[in-house]
Parts: sequence; C-alpha cells; structure tokens
Amino acid sequence: MSKFIEQQNWRYATKKFDASKKISESDLEILKEAIRLSTSSYGLQPYKVLIIDNAEIREQLKPVSWNQSQITDASHLIVFANYTKLDETILDEYIKRISTTREIPEENLKGYGDFMKDKILGLPTDKQSIWTSKQTYLALGNLLNAAAELQIDVTPMEGFEPSKYNEILNLTEQNLNASLVATIGYRHEEDSNQYVKKVRKSKEELFETI
Repeated sequence: MSKFIEQQNWRYATKKFDASKKISESDLEILKEAIRLSTSSYGLQPYKVLIIDNAEIREQLKPVSWNQSQITDASHLIVFANYTKLDETILDEYIKRISTTREIPEENLKGYGDFMKDKILGLPTDKQSIWTSKQTYLALGNLLNAAAELQIDVTPMEGFEPSKYNEILNLTEQNLNASLVATIGYRHEEDSNQYVKKVRKSKEELFETI
C-alpha cells in the first residue's frame, strides 16, 4: 500500500480535539504553503484564508458554529473566505503577478487577461460567488493531504452560519464571504471515531469505466 493511501486511511473528521496540543510553527508553515500551492481555476485563487488563533474570537464563533467543540479546542481554526464579486482590479493584479513571476511583459498577457475577464466578469454576481466558493474546496483538499502526511488532524466544517462569521470577522466589508471552515490540531484519545473503520463505497459501486 502506498504511503499516501495509508495516510488517507489514517485521517478522519475529528470530533474531539486535544486542546492541550498545539501545532508547531514549522508545521503550520508547511500547511500554509500547501494551501498556497493549491490548484485553482486560472491560478487566480479568488479567496483569502484566515487563520484564527485568537481565543476570544473563537469563543464568539462557537455559538454560530452549532456549538461544536472543535472551534475552540482545535489548535487552529481556518476560515476560507471567497470573494463575492470579482472586478477588473482583482484580475489585473493577477496578470501583474504572472508578469512579475514569469518575467513576461504585461502587454504580452493582454490576450489572456481579456479572455479571463470575458469569461469571469461576464458571469452574474451570484454565479461569480458560487464559482469562487467552489475554489476554496480545492484549497481544502491540499490542506487535508498535507496535514495527513504530518499526522495532523483536520475537520472540514460546513456546519456554521456564514452571515454571522461575516459579521464577526468583518468579511462583508472586504467583499468576502465565509465559505468553508476547517479546524486543525490533534485528536483526543477519547474521540471514539478514530477507533472505527472508515465507511466508503466499494470500487465496484463507485467507479464506472465508459
């Protein structure tokens, strides 16, 4: 069995974290870099990633996260916040980033920039928000895989009130929306979920070759 598959069998959605254990700064930097390097449509990364370490803010977020203990007990709380509306400024900044990183004159990227603007800015605002929100799940995938390699637990969470997160974290004013939450840390020995077998469809049920 490959190391990667072993890690995927090891990981699970942790329900009870050991609040006494903190992720080291070096490991946290690896997880941040994994998120940063994640795949994204056009490479645009139309979101921000908030790492909530402040205990007081996390206490405020807990009631609007269905009072789930992971919010306050995990080592860190990560909020993926998607841009709700994209404009030319955001896309132009990305073109400049390509130009600087790859040492390509901006004028040589005009065709690509115009194509991207046509496809993205042509979408209604609600569809833009749905699209940018989906991008956060790609970043979550990298976080899950990198954390499993480090034997750090991650719990992806949709059980929260985005509008309340937006209010507490002042996201709306920044053209952002809380799309997805992930708690990271170390499982508590009392979390019974770690001792049961992972339940998934069989390959025969899941895959179809056409």
